Amino acid sequence: MCHIPVFCWITATVLQDILVKNDGQDIPSTLTEMYIHFLLIQMNMKNQKYEKKQERDRTKLLSSNKDMISKLAKLAFEQLKEDNVMFYEKDLKACGIDASEESTGLCTEIFKKDSVLHEMKVYYFVHLSVQEFLAALHVFLCYLKLDMDELKFFLENSRPNKKELLYVLLRKAIDKAKENDRGHFDLFLRFLLGISLESNQKLLIGLLEETLDSKNCINKTIQYIKQLQNNDKCPDKSINHFFCILELQDRTLYQQILKYLRSESSQPKAVSNSNCSALVYVLLMSGEVLDDFSPKMFNKTYAGCRRLVPAVRCCRKALFSDCGLTQQCCETVAMALQLEDCPLIELDLSHNYSIEAGVKALSAGLKSPQCHLETLRFSWCHFGQESCMELVFALKNISRHLREIDMCGNDLQDFGLHKLLDGMENTEIKLQVELV
Repeated sequence: MCHIPVFCWITATVLQDILVKNDGQDIPSTLTEMYIHFLLIQMNMKNQKYEKKQERDRTKLLSSNKDMISKLAKLAFEQLKEDNVMFYEKDLKACGIDASEESTGLCTEIFKKDSVLHEMKVYYFVHLSVQEFLAALHVFLCYLKLDMDELKFFLENSRPNKKELLYVLLRKAIDKAKENDRGHFDLFLRFLLGISLESNQKLLIGLLEETLDSKNCINKTIQYIKQLQNNDKCPDKSINHFFCILELQDRTLYQQILKYLRSESSQPKAVSNSNCSALVYVLLMSGEVLDDFSPKMFNKTYAGCRRLVPAVRCCRKALFSDCGLTQQCCETVAMALQLEDCPLIELDLSHNYSIEAGVKALSAGLKSPQCHLETLRFSWCHFGQESCMELVFALKNISRHLREIDMCGNDLQDFGLHKLLDGMENTEIKLQVELV
């Protein structure tokens, strides 16, 4: 999501507000926390713009805007069910929203309108994630009011008792998201789970009347998600389940992976495809630099290895030989090479037959002033003359550090080889070449 400009803007808005206030608030650690803060910021901006006042009390701020937020949340959910991201005046009216309320601040930074042909007004949330957050908020509000008509979208024919209702609702929402191949409801699910936490409910007091002790329900939900993960066949669903566990602020998965990595066993530590992303997340968040990292130590499948490539950012030696890397993997490596204080000194990309398309991206990384590679291996990567020319330009930039480059098994031919040698002129680089 950090590649999405609107999401970056939302993140920056929240962080700037927290840093400017400097009132001891913790920086949000989950997606739900961040979007709750974003909602509060926007409501405050609305008050300042249209009511010429700033409300510092969070509870009063939410309470005074409760009606408007509830209507927007209902609109968000009704349109999410229909897979709509754009809607019309009739849709607003169906949720009790008067389009003429624009002067009261309805169309703020989270809700926009536009004109299309014949001046028909079209409405939309600034980003789908905002719509999904508000939709999740609506469902939780319906749960609190025991509005079974609204909840039947998830509950269908089941009628759980009040004590079990939240757990059944969350479980049904998890199943609904799992059934959709396009990822519809994935973010919505994360938000709904996050709002179910008592700590996040406290942030919403004013909109909510009180908080609920949901600890038992949350523990059961975490166990249900972990059971699903064990049987996940779709990697994307498994990753979303992992993020759902993080949204519920469960740290047992962190601890299990860290313990696994730190064990003294010399045997390779097999990690399932679904947990490769979790492994990378733990490695990157730990801030530790590994001496060497080989994806095949953890997962021998190409799919698993590709998921582990982002760990290149936190190791001195990245041993990615025969990992089935793609152009996208090359872009990930290139981005790592351009990071400030990049620790990488050895990069082995040998026997990856599909990375020629990523050579241009790799070259951009190699040219970076932050790149301090001493050893570079590209043997048996099916490189031709064009790829060789890209590398020649890059080598001129990193020759001050590079000590060894392996180009064995590539179809360089005489022209490519000569260009490569010209690029290393007046350097002490050790070149390994075995023409095919």
